[in-house]
Order: sequence, then C-alpha cells, then structure tokens
Amino acid sequence: MITLRLATLEDAPAIQEIAETTWPISYAGVISPEQIRYMLDLMYNQMKITTAIRDPQQAFWLAEENGTVLGFCGIEHGYPEAGFTRIHKLYILPSTQGSGLGKILLDQVEKEARKNGNSKLHLNVNKRNKAVGFYHKQGFTTDREEVIDIGNGYVMDDFVMVKLLN
Repeated sequence: MITLRLATLEDAPAIQEIAETTWPISYAGVISPEQIRYMLDLMYNQMKITTAIRDPQQAFWLAEENGTVLGFCGIEHGYPEAGFTRIHKLYILPSTQGSGLGKILLDQVEKEARKNGNSKLHLNVNKRNKAVGFYHKQGFTTDREEVIDIGNGYVMDDFVMVKLLN
C-alpha cells in the first residue's frame, strides 16, 4: 500500500538517490549526460534539498511502500506569485512509472494547494520529456515556452504548464 508523508531532513539522501536513479533514464536522448550530471549537482545536492525542506513555504512529499521511498514531489506555495503552488520536482523510480504513483502525488499537491488558498498549479517541464503527455492528461495546459540559461553553456528548454483547480 502506498503512503504519503512529508519529508524530513533525514530523507534528503533518499530524495537525492531517486533523482540520481531517475534522471539518467528520464532524460536519455533529451539532454546530454554532461548536462544531466551538471543539473543533478546543481539542483539535488544535499544543501539544496535540506534548504527546501527547511523552508516553510516549501515541502517535499514522499510516496512510500513498505518503508521504501518510491518517489517524491517538491512544491512551493505562493510561487511564482500569490494564488499558485509551484511543482518544482516530481520524480518516481523508473520501475514504478505507469503505476499511478505520479497521479497520487499530484492529488496530494492539489489538496495542499487548496489548503494553502491557492487555485492554480504551475510547473516547468522539458519540451521533449515524456511527462508532458502525463501533465496534459492530468488537466494541465501549456501556458508558454521558456528557455532558461542555467550556466556552464546549458539551457532548460521548457514548457510552462498551469492547471486551474476547481
């Protein structure tokens, strides 16, 4: 049975491990292995993860089965502006993709957004990531395209997607 819970500082290594396992598979053929490594080092180092866990506006929700973390979702309320909950990260282990775990995490994010007075979800996703179809299926629409310089000669070539909550 899948259970959801908020991450604590002790969960930072599990979050990092899921990212390290998931990214090379999820982004193979989408971005270079060098960019994958650069982005993992930039966004999933222990300092970044623990800072986000400590931030009262942010949260990491973990999906577990029998005490094993299978995926996570990192969110922030009031970002990019009031009324929004930002999904910064949503990754599940490749072995569990297609099992409904992503939807379970998104449903939790929607509950949290409403609880915090937000009426919209907001995220960026690489234009070539297969998750674009998943997000469309979950009611997200493409708001715009965005290219973000992340340094070291790399960019994120993304869709910005939004979902209005009922």
